[in-house]
Amino acid sequence: MPVLSKTNRAVELLAEDQPIYYTGAHAGHVLTYEQGKEDAGTWADYVNVGMEHGSFDMAGLDAYLRGLVAGGPTRSGHRTPAIIVEAPVEGRSAEIVRYNAWQFRQILGRGAHGILLCQAESAAAVRAFVEACRYPVNTIGVGAGLGRGTRGVGSEGVCAGVWGVNRDEYLAKADPWPLNPEGELLLGLKIESVAALPHIEEILSVPGIGFAEMGPGDLSLSLGYRTMPQPWPEQMQETHERVKAACRQNGVAFLDGAAPATVAEKIDAGARVISGGREETARAGRAHTRREMPV
Repeated sequence: MPVLSKTNRAVELLAEDQPIYYTGAHAGHVLTYEQGKEDAGTWADYVNVGMEHGSFDMAGLDAYLRGLVAGGPTRSGHRTPAIIVEAPVEGRSAEIVRYNAWQFRQILGRGAHGILLCQAESAAAVRAFVEACRYPVNTIGVGAGLGRGTRGVGSEGVCAGVWGVNRDEYLAKADPWPLNPEGELLLGLKIESVAALPHIEEILSVPGIGFAEMGPGDLSLSLGYRTMPQPWPEQMQETHERVKAACRQNGVAFLDGAAPATVAEKIDAGARVISGGREETARAGRAHTRREMPV
């Protein structure tokens, strides 16, 4: 059995500067115990569960995570693949995020390993997101860009069972990486609206974010296109580059799409989270970076 440094495989790899690869659509994920058992053997480093547009199914998520545990461990030796959930709340303002923070509590309370905040449009909204996902006993960054966490106790026994640790270990690990180098909670952002464009650099300077992307589909609609233009217009390409540069500046992993023929180029250009949902892409990228962790 491999010697592991983290419970969360995605965080362990990112900490080694290895790109990670995910599967899972924005809607339609089957959340059952049986599907969890099957997905425990996925080729992906994490599974994206789309609840922004898919069903907000907490009973299903609970069953799915228990199935992952039953079907594990992964071939890399981790208890489960990491599970990142796209939350329905829009990150448009701090008030909207705080009013809907119950979503984060419910998602994390099932044992998920991270959350993706969509429509991030202000630094204040992102700050509220990070604070809502943290326990108040974890204080790295408080007073230096963040207030105290607001996540309450009650679900940590369930979560500890999914993560394969005891309660106190879970409280310590359930903190955003890389803000907390020992944390294993992976929080992400989508920059995908015209309203966000003046604030990209400020948004991505908020402590506690682990990865981010420019969402080309929603940004296309926000810019007035009925379908995503190909090639991208200059404004979209500039936004993509600004998000990538701000990620690099703030130690945030940049998410980008790739195919088998382009993944090496994307990695060399700075991508560390790879979308596309194809095992062939992951295989080519892992060969390019000489990754040694079993899949």
